[in-house]
Amino acid sequence: MKIYETLVIGGGQAGLSVAYFLRRYKIEYLILDDQDQAGGSWTNTWDSLKLFSPTQFSSLSGWGMPEGESEYPSKTSFIEYLKQYEIRYNLNIKRSTKVTAVHKTAFGYKLETNTGTYYCKTLVSATGTAQNPYIPTYPKQEMFLGTMIHSSEYKNADSYTNKSVLIVGGGNSGAQVLAEVSKVAKTQWVTINEPNFLPDDIDGRYLFNDATDKFYGKTGNTNAGLKTSLSDIVMVQSVKEARGRGALTSKRPFSSFYDNGVVWDNEDKTAVDAVIWCTGFKANLKHLESLDIIENNKIETSYTKCKKLPNLWLVGYGSWTGFASATIYGVGKTARHTVNNIVSILRS
Repeated sequence: MKIYETLVIGGGQAGLSVAYFLRRYKIEYLILDDQDQAGGSWTNTWDSLKLFSPTQFSSLSGWGMPEGESEYPSKTSFIEYLKQYEIRYNLNIKRSTKVTAVHKTAFGYKLETNTGTYYCKTLVSATGTAQNPYIPTYPKQEMFLGTMIHSSEYKNADSYTNKSVLIVGGGNSGAQVLAEVSKVAKTQWVTINEPNFLPDDIDGRYLFNDATDKFYGKTGNTNAGLKTSLSDIVMVQSVKEARGRGALTSKRPFSSFYDNGVVWDNEDKTAVDAVIWCTGFKANLKHLESLDIIENNKIETSYTKCKKLPNLWLVGYGSWTGFASATIYGVGKTARHTVNNIVSILRS
């Protein structure tokens, strides 16, 4: 029975970041990834997706993403970067391996997967959120006769030509999907609050830096004095073009569905052919259910370390696993901290 010093569940940006630091400390590790190729959740995003931070702010620890023709990398470019990152550092990854259950043992953890059983002394869960899309429930939702998909299933606007489409969700994904679909369809945008658009010259790099300042008790403002949030919408080129077409107006949420569309609070009805839910994701923790440590889709942590069980860390799930840990640029800091913890235990 082989016992690894560390197993990492998930081969996306968080898992690769952890592996980079494990490799530096010569920890015997293996990444278990349920995908059949490099790229993590990015392989399942829509075709035209553009990152909203420049190349140098869209890079993992150790090796910056090579400059491309565009200041803002495409989905395809970033996936290729992740592939080359794995090759550059010769990261140990077992593909097409889905962890179905984790059990505590006397020496660490036992992992059940579709390719066999694995054992380790320390465990890092880095499965992120992309495989657990969130769709809110509305009254009479089951009556709706049109199509519904989450943004995680959306690829392009081809199937929406000349249709009436409701885009639900006010973040960057909602804005970018709206921008694309509104070119070929009649769209309405539904958001809980009025969307907050950043000025054209403020992109993801400023958003991340200033949100970090706010986290550490500083102003949380851009150099222009603008208050920022990680949920603010970055004006990438497609969103600017949508603004020029007058497509960025939004309405507050509807109250229910009916067979051909939605009903608003004033009881007016709007017929729609399709709904695209750009409503985010929740942590993908199903593989840890057997440990009985999940509460409200979170696990109590001290930074990234699980409080209820020893030698278990969680990386890349959002603010409860480290500030900005679900972002490309922010995950390196939490990965480094996590591996420092692991090294102190394994090498003590």
